[in-house]
Amino acid sequence: MILDRFRIDDQVAIVTGAGRGLGAAIAVAFAEAGADVVIAARTESQLEEVAERVAAAGRQAHVVPADLSDADATAALAASAVERFGRLDIVVNNVGGALPCPLLDTTPQALAQAFDFNVVNAHALVRAAVPRMLETAGGGSILNITSTMGRLPGRAFAAYGTAKAALAHYTKLAALDLNPRIRVNAIAPGSILTSALEIVASNDAMRTELEAKTPLHRIGEPEDIAAAALYLVSPAGKYLTGKILEPDGGLIIPNLDLPIPDLT
Repeated sequence: MILDRFRIDDQVAIVTGAGRGLGAAIAVAFAEAGADVVIAARTESQLEEVAERVAAAGRQAHVVPADLSDADATAALAASAVERFGRLDIVVNNVGGALPCPLLDTTPQALAQAFDFNVVNAHALVRAAVPRMLETAGGGSILNITSTMGRLPGRAFAAYGTAKAALAHYTKLAALDLNPRIRVNAIAPGSILTSALEIVASNDAMRTELEAKTPLHRIGEPEDIAAAALYLVSPAGKYLTGKILEPDGGLIIPNLDLPIPDLT
């Protein structure tokens, strides 16, 4: 059965930034497909809610409240997964972000922080996870969450877009180095209805513009990304590595212009 290829029964996954939004949706999807999950984020109460959804799907969640801006704390998740579940098969680097800021107001420190948060932390977890994956599972799959702003130019996204573009290219480099035992892929979501988009989605004019400029004429849902994630990490996607999947509604240009004036 083709649907059996989307099962990840009895595998163990780490999902960072799993307290809400994309990370929560991915963790629950993995549980519904048969995996146990290590879920990490800053807010324990949010993680506990996700853990309840995982339990409702018949699987186990190991809750790890942590400051994932700390590379050491992020890397420690690999050992935590093996200690709790005895193996590690899948890693999802979902934590990241940076606030929009005009280019000339973006300090070198802000750019460095964005790179650390989005790329360095992902690398820290990859370095810690790969030996564990080889030892306990014989291989595995790594998934990085980048962004459409890593490939499309948009004003005020110098820090965020640059960091996500770096993570996308890191994905390709890591895939080559880790072949053939570990597959490494990425997802570059478009506009997804999470808390990060609440201000836009609650403004009728901005939401209308967003939807009109998206070829599929809708804002994405977290489950759209979770489905893509499951495809990439499961046997259904076993012939893909070093690839960037773009569930973005068909975007070829940014779908929301921030009010940054031209230089005069």
